[in-house]
Amino acid sequence: MTKIKSVTGWTRFAAVLLVFGGAMTILAGISAIANDRIFLTTRHYLFSFDVIGWGWAHLILGIVILLAGLSLFRGATWARIVAVILAGLGAVANFLWIPHYPFWALTLLAIDIVIIWALCVGDRRAHT
Repeated sequence: MTKIKSVTGWTRFAAVLLVFGGAMTILAGISAIANDRIFLTTRHYLFSFDVIGWGWAHLILGIVILLAGLSLFRGATWARIVAVILAGLGAVANFLWIPHYPFWALTLLAIDIVIIWALCVGDRRAHT
């Protein structure tokens, strides 16, 4: 059985950002599924995807990211590892989302990078 430790510092910050980023990714996915005409589709972009398909991908990824953020509050080591992986997937998904909604995608991309950094830095004071 894994020992549950209290969450402090960067881990708590990353958990809050994961919950926020997951919720925003869910909203982007729902928006793309409900009305794909609100997103601008640029021509001649290297990556060309269907907006509704991307909406479903964002919705599913957002739900999983939100759940990982909530589980990170418990302080389990597995949650930290899963959160880093999911934040990396979220960063890739938001990078590919740039041609459809640039400001939103770049904002979430920055949040995902900060999450990865915060989880990799960890809580050094808790281990000394």
